[in-house]
Amino acid sequence: MSYVTEVMQTVVARNPGEPEFHQAVKEVLDSLEPALERHPKYRANRILERLTEPERVIIFRVPWQDDRGNFQINRGFRIEFNSAIGPYKGGLRFHPTVYLGILKFLAFEQVFKNSLTTLAMGGGKGGSDFDPKGRSDGEVMRFCQSFMTELFRHIGPATDVPAGDIGVGGREVGFLFGQYKRLRNEFTGVLTGKGVNWGGSLIRPEATGYGATYFAEEMLATRGDSLEGKVCLVSGAGNVAQYTVEKVNQLGGKVVSLSDSNGTIHDPSGIDEEKLAYVLDLKNGRRGRINEYASHFRGSQYRDGARPWDIPCDCAFPSATQNEINGEDAKVLVKNGCTLISEGANMPSDPDAVQVFLDQGIFYGPGKAANAGGVAVSGLEMAQNSQFMSWSREEVDARLKGIMKRIHDSARSTAEEYGHPANYVVGANIAGFVKVADAMLDQGLV
Repeated sequence: MSYVTEVMQTVVARNPGEPEFHQAVKEVLDSLEPALERHPKYRANRILERLTEPERVIIFRVPWQDDRGNFQINRGFRIEFNSAIGPYKGGLRFHPTVYLGILKFLAFEQVFKNSLTTLAMGGGKGGSDFDPKGRSDGEVMRFCQSFMTELFRHIGPATDVPAGDIGVGGREVGFLFGQYKRLRNEFTGVLTGKGVNWGGSLIRPEATGYGATYFAEEMLATRGDSLEGKVCLVSGAGNVAQYTVEKVNQLGGKVVSLSDSNGTIHDPSGIDEEKLAYVLDLKNGRRGRINEYASHFRGSQYRDGARPWDIPCDCAFPSATQNEINGEDAKVLVKNGCTLISEGANMPSDPDAVQVFLDQGIFYGPGKAANAGGVAVSGLEMAQNSQFMSWSREEVDARLKGIMKRIHDSARSTAEEYGHPANYVVGANIAGFVKVADAMLDQGLV
């Protein structure tokens, strides 16, 4: 039995009922074989066993009161997975599907993603099964204050720096930060994604979408190509999707889809600047559903309960949630002419889909590399906070573009070095792993 198989069996036995975590670990471990063969020190020091066990898991009760005076109880989490190269860093997700296994998968992925950015950040993730949809601002505020009343004792600018994720946008980050400041009596960069007027960074809301697009452009550039004239599919309708559309438009491509949990809109004429402004108001202001787009713009179609993956395209940017593309979806994408996938969401392609993309030899940018732009600019926000200064929009965007190029080049060169040319999965996993593993060896058995 191979070392990887032994470790994987232990992970499954030790973490029952957590399929997303098992999937994330297996995807990484399977691609590490070349590095483990070349560097026996990792097995001798049981790095995989240590790396797949979180350093700390915090679970707590979140009691709060709704607008009708009823008491509500939710569960809060923070997974502090690995701090070998810096303080824990990763978002908070508020969604009814949140449970321990989802957050462990996200935190595990975050370890390698943060390593790839070249910034000093470890990996963590957190959240709650609270659903902010349909809740008033007052209810969201009371929930966030209760959540932070427990979380504040476990985080800090040099310990653990949360950010937003699904269900946690500017409103939620503001409420969380306000309660932290109130409890600790200090104004510090403990959360990223803050408002620009009080410590946030320009380009932070746009960063994940911009970064996924920059990564796609870097992949295409290896063949002397670009996004100019490309028809693109984007799933989701939140920050990542919105700013993927914006950057694709800026680089000359045409996005023809967006989606939410209820269905997909298809607009063959493209989601231009005017239409995107409508989407931003719809989703960020009125918090409406994407089906309203089709009634507002002639020529577009709403497909109830559908995902966009059967629409012909050149490029696809899955930007909604985990496992939104399965093996059959992947086959349809390739059959319909798709030659590039750049993942804006975390693990949006299931293992069967990933295998299809790799077998067909199309460009496939895995989430831990392609969507690292968000955490990269979070790291830049931390740097600005530590210096009590703010950089211009142009400077942050230039730094983001440079980071995404370095991530792309590192993943590509590492894949070649270990005998898997153009395989960004192998390249990203090994490049992220080696940096963290070597830091763990340097710091002893901790």
